[in-house]
Amino acid sequence: MKVAVVAANGKAGKLITEEAVNRGMDVTAIVRGENKTVAPKAIIKDLFEITKEDLKDFDVIVNAYGSWAPDTANTIVDASMHLVDVLKGTDKRLLIVGGAGSLYVNHEHTQTVVDVTPFPEAAMPVVNAHGKLLEELRKVDDVNWTYVSPAGDFQPEGERSGEYILGGEELVLNSKGESVISYADYAIAMVDEIESGNHIKERISVVSK
Repeated sequence: MKVAVVAANGKAGKLITEEAVNRGMDVTAIVRGENKTVAPKAIIKDLFEITKEDLKDFDVIVNAYGSWAPDTANTIVDASMHLVDVLKGTDKRLLIVGGAGSLYVNHEHTQTVVDVTPFPEAAMPVVNAHGKLLEELRKVDDVNWTYVSPAGDFQPEGERSGEYILGGEELVLNSKGESVISYADYAIAMVDEIESGNHIKERISVVSK
C-alpha cells in the first residue's frame, strides 16, 4: 500500500509515518523542508501547492497538518479542503488528524465537548476550526475521507501502550474514566484505519485503554 503523509515533520505526522513504515507500507513524507522522518521518500512542497499529479500514485493520503495559533486557525479547514478538492472523483482515501471538541457528550447528539468544556479563550479558534472542518467534510460525497478524533487529552510525549479503544461520534472514556491518548497510540489507530479502510466518510475517535 502506498501512503503519503502530509505535514509528516510534525509530532503526529512523524509518529504516523514511523508506524506505517514499521508495518512495511510504502510511505512518502510530504513536507515543506528537509524530511526529518523515517520515510525513505519525500516530496518537498507546501501543502497548499499539492496537485492531483503529486498524489496520483498513492492509495491513502494522511493529513497531519495542525495549527495552534489563533490567527492561523482557519488554515486547519483550508488545508484539508484543499486536499479534498485535489482528490475529488478519485478512489483514494483521505485520513485526517482531527480534534476532540466536536465529539458528542450525549446520546441525542445535541451537545459536544466544546459545549460543556471551559476551553481557554485563546484555544477556541483552533477548537472551532476542527469542528468546522468536520462540518465541511460531512457535505463531501465524492471523496473517501475519514476524520479521526483523538481523546480530549492528546499527549505528544505520552507512552506507546500499543492498545486503544475505538469509538465513533461520542466521547468515550477509558477504564479509569479518562479521555486521554498518546500521540504514539493515536498513530497506531490511524495506521490500523489505513490498513482496514473500515470507516469511509465517517468520523471515528480513539482513547487509551
